[in-house]
This record gives sequence, structure tokens and C-alpha cells, in this order.
Amino acid sequence: MHFVVKFFPEITIKSNPVRKRMSKQLKDNLRILLHRVDDRIKVLKDWEKIEVIAPDAVAHLSERIEEVLAHTPGIANFTRVQQFPLGEMHDIYEKTFSVWGDKLDDKTFCVRVKRSGKHDFQSLDVEQYVGGGLNKNTGAKGVKLKNPDVTVKLEIRHDKLNVVEELHQGLGGFPLGTQDPVLSLVSGGFDSIVASYMTMKRGIRTHFLFFNLGGRQHELGVKEVSYYLWNRYGSSHRVKFVSVPFDEVVAEILTNVDDSHMGVILKRMMLRAATAIANELEVDALVTGEAIAQVSSQTLKNLSVIDSVTDTLVLRPLIVSDKTDIIRTAREIGTEEFAANMPEYCGVISVKPTTRAKRERVEEEESHFDFAVLDRAINQRVIQNIDQVVEEINGEVPDVEVVSDPGQAVIIDIRHPDEEEMDPLELENSQVEVIPFYRLNRAFATLDPDRQYLLYCSRGVMSRLHASHLLDEGYRNVGVLRPHLPHRPE
Repeated sequence: MHFVVKFFPEITIKSNPVRKRMSKQLKDNLRILLHRVDDRIKVLKDWEKIEVIAPDAVAHLSERIEEVLAHTPGIANFTRVQQFPLGEMHDIYEKTFSVWGDKLDDKTFCVRVKRSGKHDFQSLDVEQYVGGGLNKNTGAKGVKLKNPDVTVKLEIRHDKLNVVEELHQGLGGFPLGTQDPVLSLVSGGFDSIVASYMTMKRGIRTHFLFFNLGGRQHELGVKEVSYYLWNRYGSSHRVKFVSVPFDEVVAEILTNVDDSHMGVILKRMMLRAATAIANELEVDALVTGEAIAQVSSQTLKNLSVIDSVTDTLVLRPLIVSDKTDIIRTAREIGTEEFAANMPEYCGVISVKPTTRAKRERVEEEESHFDFAVLDRAINQRVIQNIDQVVEEINGEVPDVEVVSDPGQAVIIDIRHPDEEEMDPLELENSQVEVIPFYRLNRAFATLDPDRQYLLYCSRGVMSRLHASHLLDEGYRNVGVLRPHLPHRPE
């Protein structure tokens, strides 16, 4: 298998040193990610493109390779090609026919050629010769230069011929790691996760910060969606997940702050805590999912008052986005179900919230707040690597049993439906049920309590997280099936 990866256009217009640095970062990121698929996959770079070359022995992994390329920031598009040594004109036709000859039946088509290097023919000569041969020797309806059913694409680069089989759009943006890191405040809902995705897409290493307002299930959900986002779009770089217990802060606000100012003051407390943690992580910017006037605390006046508590740069990628656009993006990146099923939690809800907070009045209300409570919350923060989020939130529960042999247990595949559909779990002599993670808590209560169940996901992180939660809920008939490594045929 052979893939040709094209850089995002904004990379190609950079100065030569910046373009070189960014393209090298993209190559390094792809090497890390594709090595996890199979360590025999090669990633090669030149000034114009990156080539991904996989031996025939890993042909069964083509969809996984395409999945990596489609979700890695910095890629404009990528093509799956068959590459041949460049021969004479008729040889070019024969090589094209070997790929496209049986795919043109009852279809109109045209041939398009991109050429670089010195040759004794023009691109138009190749288009006419190959197009004529395909029209004569296949079951095509005929050549149609405008809006054909099929466009046969050829790339001639010096002494190589690439016959394009498929063209896929990439994610765009800049390669992860080319920009300074940020700390994103996430609640698990639509907005904060889409904002985090946008910074990751722009090449920014994005750490996650969660303020727990008192709900264990909510923290479980936020850990899960944060891990999903990182694993799908940013796992070339390790990041942190930070959890801050904020229930006492909420209680202090509810007790001592005027109702109309509670929302603004809660956001100010969060920014104060986020600034302290960003300094600890040596991060120079914060990210939030706020959009203008979406809720009362997000008016321009209120945001200005909120931001006044910190000198740290606060980025708001969604600031002028409509909610429908945010939800559509969440659907496209696979986080809509997470947000729609995020557990409810009790927060600070004002009856008549102010939309035009005055800094002097806010500071007066805060004078009644015991800042020792905020300091205690910051000191109790828990920092984990994102791939270690299976560690317990609070308290002790029995260890999660991880097994390789399922025996008589029922396997529950909890992966996201898109991932499960792409790579269905097939096990001989084992019963497999598909219950997506966001339906598991309710569904598990309806299962046969006399059966043993093993949860499965591709890397074993989310399955252990959910098994731990079920054990904490009192179930003892649950464990984890160890994820299988990519199989290498002999």
C-alpha cells in the first residue's frame, strides 16, 4: 500500500525554515501514530509531500492507516495510489488500465494528470492517450470533460507514476506540537470539547482541566470524552488531565454571594484556579468554550469582568459560533453522543443573573468569600497523564480484573459506534454484545446478574474506566477483556 500525503496549504506558504520545521513535525507525528498500527509502515518526507508505505503483509490494516491520516492535524488531503516506474506512453496507459479498467463500466470519465519534472511529453498528451485507450477498451459510457461520473487521476513525478485509487480529505490545520501548549477548561458538554478540538487541530498541544462540582459520574464522563478526543486527534503527544474538586467553592458561593452574581463569580474562581495550574504546568494560555450571549455569564461585559482576575491569555475559539454549528461540529468529530449523555450535575444557577456585571460590585461580593476554600481546592487538584485516566476518582474499589481468555463470559463491546463499525470484534466461541459506552450504565442493570461480563475497547482505557465505575456501583460480575494487539500474518 502506498499513500501520498499533502501538506495543509498554510504550511506551504510559510518561510522555508518554518515549512521545514512543520513538515518534519508532521512526519514525526505520523511515525508515532502509524508505528502503533504496525512498525513496518514507513513514513518518508520530501519538500512537497509525505509518503506512507506499507508492505503487502499489512494490507488488512488499510482502513486503520486511513483513519490515522484522516484525523491527524496538518494534512490537507491524502491519496491511496499504486506506484510504478515511469515508462513510455503506452506503458502509462497499461498501468492505468490495470487499476481502473474494471471500474468504469457504464460511467462517463475523464483523465487528469499532474506532472513535475522534465519529460518529452505534456500532461495533455497523457490525458488524451490514456483517455482514448480507456474509452476504447473498457465498458465506459464515454469521455466527459465536465462533471464526469469518474475522474481518473494520475501523478507523474520525475521517474515515478502514481495512479490514484482514492482521494480523502484531511483534517487541515497545523501539525500537533508546532505551537505552544494550552490548558483547556472542559465540562464534557458540546462547547468546551469542540473548543479543545479546534485548538488541537491548529497544532496546539491541549491539556484538559475539569472542575468537579460534586458529581463522580460527571467526572467519569469528562475523563472519557477527553480521552476520546485526545486518542482520536492528538495522541502523538502526551497531555495532562487535571481534576479540581470544586464542590466546596460552589457551597461557599451559594452561601455568601448574592444570587445575581453567582455565575460570574464562579467563572472568576475557575480562572483563578486555572491560572495557578497553568503556571504549574508552564502553560501560557487558557481555553474555554464560551460563545457570546449563549448564557448570561457570556455577555461581553461579563466576560470582561471575568477575565480581569488573570493576566494569562484566555482563548475562546467559539466566541462568535452559533450553537447549531457547534453541535454539528461535535457530530462530525464524534463527540455529540458524549455531550448528549453527559451526567447532570448541580452547579450555580442564578434566578435572575446579571448580564452587565460591574467589577466593583463583583469585588464587593467576593469580599465575603473565604479564599482559603479556593486555595484548598487548588491544592487538592489531581494531575494525571491522559492515558492514565483509569485511576480512581475518589475512594477505593476492588481492582478491575483484566483477562486475556474470556472463557464463558459475555463480551460487551463499548466502543464508539463508528469505531465498532470500522473494526467489528469477532471472537470464536464467545458471545459478543455491542453496547456503546454512553448506554452502558443503564443497560448493565438489565443484564443477567448470574452471568460474567467483560468490557472491551481498542486500548483498554475506557473499558477499565467503566468497569471501575460499575464495581463502585456494587456490581461484581464485570471485568475487562485485554485488547488484542494488531495481528501480523506469518
